[in-house]
Order: sequence, then C-alpha cells, then structure tokens
Amino acid sequence: MVGSIEVMMPNLHSNGVVSHNGGLEEKLDEFRHVLGKSDDDLLKIVGVGAGAWGSVFAALLQDSYGQFRDKVQIRIWRRGGRTVDRVTAEHLFEVINSREDVLRRLIRRCAYLKYVEARLGDRILYADEILKDGFCLNMVDTPLCPMKVVTNLQEAVWDADIVVNGLPSTETREVFEEIRNYWKERISPPIIISLSKGIEAALDPVPHIITPTQMISRATGVPKENILYLGGPNIASEIYNKEYANARICGAEKWRIPLAKFLRQSHFIVWDNSDLVTHEVMGGLKNVYAIGAGMVATLTNESATSKSVYFAHCTSEMIFITHLLTEEPEKLAGPLLADTYVTLLKGRNAWYGQMIAKGELSLDMGDSISGKGMIQGVSAVGAFYELLSQSSLSVLHPNEKKPVAPVELCPILKKLYKILIKREQDSRAILEALRDERLNDPRERIEIAQSHAFYKPSLLGQP
Repeated sequence: MVGSIEVMMPNLHSNGVVSHNGGLEEKLDEFRHVLGKSDDDLLKIVGVGAGAWGSVFAALLQDSYGQFRDKVQIRIWRRGGRTVDRVTAEHLFEVINSREDVLRRLIRRCAYLKYVEARLGDRILYADEILKDGFCLNMVDTPLCPMKVVTNLQEAVWDADIVVNGLPSTETREVFEEIRNYWKERISPPIIISLSKGIEAALDPVPHIITPTQMISRATGVPKENILYLGGPNIASEIYNKEYANARICGAEKWRIPLAKFLRQSHFIVWDNSDLVTHEVMGGLKNVYAIGAGMVATLTNESATSKSVYFAHCTSEMIFITHLLTEEPEKLAGPLLADTYVTLLKGRNAWYGQMIAKGELSLDMGDSISGKGMIQGVSAVGAFYELLSQSSLSVLHPNEKKPVAPVELCPILKKLYKILIKREQDSRAILEALRDERLNDPRERIEIAQSHAFYKPSLLGQP
C-alpha cells in the first residue's frame, strides 16, 4: 500500500509538511475540515466512468483512505451490462494465476471459481463485476484493489461531495446532463475533478473550443470554481505500480490547493495551477499528434531518424497552436512536451496509430477499442482541424504573404484529418507530409508564432 512506502520514505512536500503513514488520517481530517464535515458525516467520493485512468484514480484513493471507513466512502460508477469477451476472460485468468497475491485474494473472497468458469466458456463475466474484484476492462494486466462499484448513476452521485469525471469527452455531456436531474434538490454543489482529455469544436457565435469542464458546467449548473481539471505526463498502470509521477490540478484556488495536498502521495506528486482551460486543451492536443507518431513508427520500422523528424514537425505545430490559444504559451511548453513524450512512448493514441498502420485495426471499427477504451485523439483531430480552418482566424502566411487559415501552417494536422476523418488517404500518407520538401523548417514555424501576436482568446470562449 501507499502508506507503507511513506513510512520508509517520508516526503517533504512543497508546503513544508512531512507526510508519513500515520499522517494519512490527519490529511483526511484536514480536508474534511475544509469541506466543513462534522464528525459523523462521511466524506463521499465517487468516480464516474471506469476507464483506465478513472479506475486507477479511484483505486489510489481507496488504497490511501479506504481504511478510514467511518470518515470516507469511495465508490466508482460504471454502466452495467458490458460483457467480457472470451479472449479477455482467458487473458484475465492468466493474469490472476501469475500473481500469487491476487490469486489468494480471490480465493479468500470465494471469487476465483467464476474466473475458471469464464475461461472455460461456462460463464459470462461483466465489466462491473470484475471491477469489484479489482480488474479494469481496459487494463486487465494491472490488477487494482477491490472496488466498491455502483451501476445506478443516481445512487452513485446524488449526495456525493466529490465527483471524479473519468469519462471520455465524447460521453461527458450526456452523462452529466442526466446527473443534473439528481442534483436539483441539493443545497450546496459538489466539487468535480475532471480527468478527461478531449475537446469539441463549436462555430457559433465564433469558432471556439468546448472542454469537458465547460461541458460539465453547462450541463449541471455547478459553479465553475467547483470544477477542476487534473492531468499530467503519466501512464495509469505505471502510477498504480508506484512509478514516480507528477500531475497538476487546475482551477480556482479555493479548492485546488487543498485538493493538491489531499491527493498527493509519495510517488504521485500533485501540483496546482490556476490556468484550467489551457491545460485541459493541451491535454487533448497531444493526443492528436500521438496517433501520427504511432503511424510513423510502424511505417518506418521504428526508425529513430524518422520518429525524431516527426517529433520536430509535430512539436513545432503544437507550439504554433499553443500561441493561438494562450497569451503566455512559454509557461505551457514543459508540461505540454512532457505529456506528449509519455503519450508517444506508451499511450493508447500512439498504439492506435500503430495498429491502424499495421492493418490490425481499421477506421470502420470506430474509436472505442476493446481492451483500450476511447481513443480521444480521433475526435480531437476533427475538432482542432475544424477550428483552425476557419477564415476568421486567419494569420499571415510567411512565404505567400497573404492571410490563410491557421491550419495551412499545420501540415501534419491536415494530413491526419484527411486520413482519420475524411478517409481520403491511408496511413502511409503521413510519410508524405513528413518528407514534403515544401515544409518549412520547424524552427521557422516557431519563430513565426513567437514574432506575431497570434493569441486568439475567442478560441477558448473568452472575450
């Protein structure tokens, strides 16, 4: 457990407090006090959505604070009825038998036999059923702690103090519009932490981005100061296996500072920042270029040279886009590149690009992949292209000396759009963009962005 690590390795936090195993209850009490909780009132935390990161986030909280049952209740909601296919059930059985601790735990809970039967095809397992035993359908190779799972959304959220959005951006609006019906009688709004990385595009009244936290605010009426975004350069399975990781919680100071302290662990350091929307958008942007990186890696047989050329071009485009989205883009350079790097190394979007290029997946299969979950980069490609192709956002082309839509200076994004959204070309077309002699030196694209006032606050819905 996390606590045992903290005993051996006390951690001096940025606020000067040393946290030990015995300090977990004190951290919990301190956060309960911030929320005004009385001694007999449970702090109720619920995760909405049980993808890889949503499940790991809930499991981290359960591992840390679940022992204090008289003070906190941690649960996770996922839709019921999703079946586990035979191939996944067989693989799950192998994972269980390779881990003695997991095997013993299931035997003690009298839960092992159902996995034997599922392997033999004599029983159907359900995603919510295995989640209770600590198995996320999108990440079966990484067993988690047993979870308290709820399949009734109203039961899960109606009196929750903290709601963690682990849904894909494409499902966030619909689910939180339903949640709004269950919060009509609430006296005070909950705190919502969104883990979702994805965006939508809107063109009316002006072209602008809609992020998951904005979707949640509009769907529920919860004040913006109560909605935060948490993201960072990390891989869910590695975080649960205690690899050292960083994250950043963004939003109003009232909640982000106490939440950063509450969520921080010895191997999972949480910083805080006020710039919510821009960090959220950057979390979606890196998924776009990760898909292309996966394609290039496969098509060039993992050529280090080709991958580095792609990285130079795609990062220059991201920096260019960042200058359109924020007044002080240099503050985002480190987090954006770090998040991009880890996604290229081991993220599902890069994996998706690889599988498409290999022909093991087809675009007709959609962007929700069994065993991986939602591939957020696909919808993000469409959203960023649609926004940046608007003539109302035109910038001066450095060579042609005439106004052009911003997307004309982003050839990689244009090519991904033709491959993934329009389906006019196959994955090999990404190499055409990579080897096009007409491409500007990536340095020039960055210089263009840095030397012009490109910032378009309207893109983020700001005046």
